Amino acid sequence: MSETRVEKDSLGEVHVPATALYGAQTQRAVENFPISGRRFGRRFIQALGLVKKAAAEQNAALGTVDPPIAAVIAAAADEVARGRWDDEFVIDVYQTGSGTSTNMNANEVIAHRATELLDDSASVHPNDHVNFGQSSNDVIPTTMHVSARVAVAEDLVPALGHLAAALDEKAVAFDDIVKSGRTHLMDATPVRLGQEFGGYAHQVRRGIDRVRAASEDLAELALGGTATGTGINTHPDFAAGAIARIAEATGLSFREADNHFEAQGAKDAVVQMSGALNTLAVSLMKIADDIRWLSSGPTSGLHEIRLPAIQPGSSIMPGKVNPVMSEAMMMVAARVMGNHTTITVGGQRGNFELNVMMPVMAQALLESIQLLAGAAQAFTDRCVVGIEANEERCRELLERNPSIATALNPYIGYDRAAKVAKQAAREGRSVRAVVDEQELLPADQVEEALDVRSMTEPGLPG
Repeated sequence: MSETRVEKDSLGEVHVPATALYGAQTQRAVENFPISGRRFGRRFIQALGLVKKAAAEQNAALGTVDPPIAAVIAAAADEVARGRWDDEFVIDVYQTGSGTSTNMNANEVIAHRATELLDDSASVHPNDHVNFGQSSNDVIPTTMHVSARVAVAEDLVPALGHLAAALDEKAVAFDDIVKSGRTHLMDATPVRLGQEFGGYAHQVRRGIDRVRAASEDLAELALGGTATGTGINTHPDFAAGAIARIAEATGLSFREADNHFEAQGAKDAVVQMSGALNTLAVSLMKIADDIRWLSSGPTSGLHEIRLPAIQPGSSIMPGKVNPVMSEAMMMVAARVMGNHTTITVGGQRGNFELNVMMPVMAQALLESIQLLAGAAQAFTDRCVVGIEANEERCRELLERNPSIATALNPYIGYDRAAKVAKQAAREGRSVRAVVDEQELLPADQVEEALDVRSMTEPGLPG
């Protein structure tokens, strides 16, 4: 067995690994919650370190913690924020619903490390010093907001912008390629391949707008409310000053919550953020699935586009190449939708002055952000930028599309045009061939009516 040391808390003695920076309360949580093996990730720990550092600096400025002690707390918290002590954050995500165990994990690690940094024999206390002016009940929701807002700004939005730009480039490159439109998976009037890709690009850009708008609500921080939202044991100037320091450190705007009871008793801003991610997942599912269908084949599918061949597609069928990046994106989208259900249920557990499902909400939200960011980047680089149009196949399918007869409506009426469409489909002939055979229009009007490029724009016959 590894060596241990004895630590004490209000419940008595606990044996802690001898080299651990954490203490008794963290060890109790490790023993109490051997559930999933999943710990908080880098973004959450980074934000928690930033919050603790800002709190220490503000306490020093206010004189509520001795400046030498506050200075080493800030230094230790900065190390936490930078990732030096990630291995010391050992508590399962599935723990106390307030996240108290993780807050104390941070307090103990920072206190232990800060004590090491002191030049004298004094010690730093996890509660009296590191946690001064704070409670788990305002620190954890603050960390949730900071971590998610930073991840959206630094990871998700850039990845989505990269995807939107690549789709825009394809929209321009494919703008002259006219092909069959499809509604209900059935042939419909012509569209340009570039129009389809332009639609995908716009979906992604609207997704960026939605996540940015939802992120603005995360700018409100619960810090300063302490246990129940009243601000007990907190200097009146603590929250505003600490939050200003968080804003400076992240380069993002943050402000004290307008109402601390709402900020701690409810997690509506987190639910809203997850809702924007859920909508984005729906968009990306549609885009990835469309691209999968458009590339289907090569002999028995649509095959209107060619995807880059990035890996063999079968362990038994030689030469098979699959739309693996689309499939990966679709699985990410499904996971994000599931996370949104978790967050929705968690948001409902804001009982009186405290939500009691914050850790799993935080984990699910950050996972969704990171999954979407990673998938958008990979999908762009490994799929979208390498897509090629199969112009010959687009032309072939378009010529056999009976819905081209829709353009005849202004010339011969809906009923006669429907007969043309049905005959063309039944006989496997083009609409043009049927019109010519029945001499339904003069030759010049046939050219005008069945100009497929003009069918991709609004307008009536001139």
